[in-house]
Amino acid sequence: MCRQEFLAQLRKGLSGLPQDDIEERLTFYSEMIEDQMEEGRSEEEAVSAIGSVEEIVAQVVAETPLMKIAKERTKPKQRLRGGEIVLLVLGSPVWLSLGIAAFAVMLSLYLSLWAVIISLWSVFVSLAACSVGTVLAGIVFAAGGSGASGLAMLAAGIVCAGLAIFMFYGCKAATNGTLLLTKKPATWIKTRFIGKEVA
Repeated sequence: MCRQEFLAQLRKGLSGLPQDDIEERLTFYSEMIEDQMEEGRSEEEAVSAIGSVEEIVAQVVAETPLMKIAKERTKPKQRLRGGEIVLLVLGSPVWLSLGIAAFAVMLSLYLSLWAVIISLWSVFVSLAACSVGTVLAGIVFAAGGSGASGLAMLAAGIVCAGLAIFMFYGCKAATNGTLLLTKKPATWIKTRFIGKEVA
């Protein structure tokens, strides 16, 4: 694929973004192709070394904030007429309250999900602190002449340390899963905005 075809496909793929962002990306990738060609590669080799247009578009969409895409997509292409303004104002008690309710539900689900993650991490911290405390208490009891109590405390500390280690890996996996779970819908919404623009 030649540079012009690549840039034309990239422009089409990014058509839902603000025009300044599109031009910035096109300039960046055009300069990247030129740099590759200055190193002795042919135009086709330089274009293929950059990667596919779909991968680049997916990366750009993932990096672009959702509000920026939504603002560009919902920007009116023409001025609203008087009748349209009246309809928007008269319908605002319905569409505004539904929008606020939908936003509140989505926000509460998002916050509840992260509240569970924070709770899991707090359990991990508690287990880690408990293991350190009971090991130290076990040493103090053993040194003070209460060997059986000291040994029991040491055993409890070791059990808490083992549970803390398992809890750490579980919390880490849950956090990564939640990050992925919250990132995927945002990327999907962004691609829907851009997809509507291309269509």
